[in-house]
Order: sequence, then C-alpha cells, then structure tokens
Amino acid sequence: MVTLNPNQGPTSGGNQVIITGSAFTGATSVKFGTKNASFTVNSDTQVTATVPSNSSAVQVVVTTPYGTSTPVWYFYILPPSKSSLSDTAGPLSGATTTLTGSNLYTTTDVSFGTTPAASFDVVSDTTVDIVAPTVTTPATVPISITTKGGTTNGLTFSFVAAPTVTSMDPTSGPDYGGTASTITGTNFSDVTDVLYGTDSAAFQLIDDSTLISYSPGGTGSVPLVVLSPGGSDATQSFTYNVTPG
Repeated sequence: MVTLNPNQGPTSGGNQVIITGSAFTGATSVKFGTKNASFTVNSDTQVTATVPSNSSAVQVVVTTPYGTSTPVWYFYILPPSKSSLSDTAGPLSGATTTLTGSNLYTTTDVSFGTTPAASFDVVSDTTVDIVAPTVTTPATVPISITTKGGTTNGLTFSFVAAPTVTSMDPTSGPDYGGTASTITGTNFSDVTDVLYGTDSAAFQLIDDSTLISYSPGGTGSVPLVVLSPGGSDATQSFTYNVTPG
C-alpha cells in the first residue's frame, strides 16, 4: 500500500511529500499526473518528492526498473481569496469580525499584521469568524489568512481607542431640542454616533478632543452616549427643561 503525507497542498507546488510504500530502491521517476517531480530515495520504503504545480487532483506513481507503484491521489488546494470584512474597525481588546471570501475551508492561520488572531472559526468555505488580538495602541494593520492552499492579503483592520468624555457644556436645555453642547474628551476622531438616551443627535466633530452635539428633544434627564468602533462613554447626562406652554 502506498501513502502520501501530506496528500494535499497548494496549486503552486514546491512543498515536499513523503511517499511510503515498498521496493522503492532504484526509483527512476516520481510523477504527479503527467508531471515529473524531483525526488530523493530515503530507503526501500520511503521517497521524498517535491510537488510540481498543478490545479486539480492527480495520481502519484513511483517508477523503478521493475515496475510502477499503485497510483495514489494527491489533491491540489486552490489559494484563498478575501472579499470583505463585516467590521473593518473595532476596540483595542475583544474586537470581532467576519471574513468573507473563497477557498477558506483549510484555514490554518489568521494574523493582524504580525500578530495572530486570538481565535478563529471556519464557518464554511466562504466564511471565517475572527476574534482579533488585543493591542495596546490604535493602528491600522493588514489581515493575512493562510490555508493549505497559500496565503492572501489585501484587507485592513483598524484598532480604535474608546472615546472618553470629560465635560459637557451646557448639560441642560429646552425639551424641544436644538441645544448646542460642547463636549470635550479624547479619541473623538472615530466617533460614529452621539445619543441622548436612545435618540441619535446631530453632531459636528471639531478635533480629536472636541465635538459639538445638538440635543434632539426629549424629557427628563438622559445619559449622553458617545459611540465609536472602539467603544462608548456614557459618563455625562443631559437634562431637558420643560418649556412653559
């Protein structure tokens, strides 16, 4: 019985395969389909072959002056490709995203720059769920994905620091809305939404530490929530004053 280890690899070839069988001494050729492979006879029962490039499954045979071995299949795996990420930005710790592409079922590694992902789950040949590594500083890095068919790059992910709010002025206004409040803090450049309670407010980004928000109208006292891909801050509140009617 002839076996291959491994019995699959990238279409580009170049990887080595151990062929185990018998009566290999004096081998004159190793073929992957119609292509000759370079090889070394390690012993009468083992040959190391360098896989040639190809694009489909082929049969492998070892030929000696006394005959040809029983054919055994070798499977070429198409290289992976990436088309999109469900989220292209997230917090410094605990960020998640889903990668969509093709030929992903043999994924062996996902890395953000040079740092491996905290974990990943191959959902299907076209989808991989990813938990990003924890980083200490904001950065935009390339994502690489490695399968038994090769490695691909081309998409990036941004690690974003959570916003922090240190002050809001004014902190109250009429219940019909329209009050312009200056909010100061840090990490505002990536802010995507400002909420008064559960209501989105119009806002204007001045710089990374300042934005102006416009109350949407409401009643009572509500939390002010500043949101970004890096997280949220809800330490301030805004009070609606009842308008005399």
